[in-house]
Formats: sequence, C-alpha cells, structure tokens
Amino acid sequence: MKKLDIAAELSSNAYPGRGIVIGKTEDGKYAVAAYFIMGRSENSRNRIFVEDGDGIRTQAFDESKLSDPHLIIYAPVRVLGNKLIVTNGDQTDTIYELMDKQFTFEQALRTREFEDDAPNYTPRISGILRFEGSAFNYAMSILKSADGDPSSCRRFTFSYKCPIAGEGHFIHTYMGDGSPLPSFEGEPKLVGISGDIDSFTGMIWENLNADNKVSLFVRYVELETGAVQTRIINKNK
Repeated sequence: MKKLDIAAELSSNAYPGRGIVIGKTEDGKYAVAAYFIMGRSENSRNRIFVEDGDGIRTQAFDESKLSDPHLIIYAPVRVLGNKLIVTNGDQTDTIYELMDKQFTFEQALRTREFEDDAPNYTPRISGILRFEGSAFNYAMSILKSADGDPSSCRRFTFSYKCPIAGEGHFIHTYMGDGSPLPSFEGEPKLVGISGDIDSFTGMIWENLNADNKVSLFVRYVELETGAVQTRIINKNK
C-alpha cells in the first residue's frame, strides 16, 4: 500500500466528516492518536472538545443553539487501564463498558451498527491502542451500511501489531461531500506520521476545510515512560 501524505488527503477533501489517525512517530518514541470532527449544519458546528478525566467529550459551544444532541454529544476518547479508546460516537462507552467486562473490541462493536441518520447512515469508526510495557499495538473498526441499504450492516476490523515508526493509519466517515454523504470505502489509509505534537496538530488543523472543521484532539504517549501530551483545538472560542 502506498504511504499517503495526510496533509494532501485532508486538503483535497472538503468534507471527510469525522476522522481518526493512529500511528507511531518517526523516532519511534511516541504512540499517536488524533480525532477530528467537522460539521455542515449549525447544530453540528456548535460544538467544542473539553477534557473529561483522561479523555474528552463534546459539548455545545452555545447551549441556546443546541437543537438536537443526538449523535453529536458524546465522549470520543476514554481510557480503560492500558487501553486508549477513540471513536466518532457513543460507541466509545459501549467499548469501554464491555471491555471492562472482558469482551473484546470486536465483540463490543458487534452490539452496534452505523448511525441512524438516514439517508447518510454515517459509519461508526473506532480505534483502540493497547499499551504493554514500552510497546503498543492498535486496531481500527468501521461499521457501515450495505452501500446505503440500512437492512444490512457491514463490520470491518483492522489490526496493526508492532507499528512501524513514521507510519500510521487514517480512517474517516465520508469519501467527500454529497447528498447523501458517501461512506468511507476500503481499509484505513496508510499515512506518514512526523514531527512533534505541536507540528503534527498544526498540520492536521491547517489542512482541514476552513468552513467545515470544528474541533481536533491529538495525543502523544511516550512509550518508554507512559507520559502523555494532549492538544485540543476548537474553532469556536
């Protein structure tokens, strides 16, 4: 698979929707996780990320303009022991709660389907990083309709053992703008991971469509020590 430039992937797509990037820095010192949200409607754009314990949650920027919390207010990032969970919806809680009961990542997601937002049937995308000593591995999942047919749910999980320094994978909800919105296709994209947390965060934010971007979360976890660095950018301030 060809390694793609994530800046080019983002700048060439006005509406990738919500996206997850997981990988490892070029120097091999850090595990990387990023999550961004975008919006076309006033309701979707009226959001910010706020810290919530070891994770984050979405929150209305202006409560008076929140018309429908369904599908837009949730905890995208939670930490369960040695696991970092990142998703685009309330399936974060499903994964957290069921894995806490010894279910696997895949088993937890078998209890969920794509979002009930006809006619888009937005895919549910999820990622998990598992840390063991100074090493980690990760997996990504997408739950999607059968090419827009909600009578069938297609579930795909991709696992990455022994991540390679300077590489990561990128999955997002939509192939681009449209009506209905076209769901992501194929396996997560192989992308390069480079720079420290500030340069990586800046690169992603600067290449997201200026009109549609809403919020961005980036976390670097130092593999040797477990030390965590987090950056959050909100368009609404």
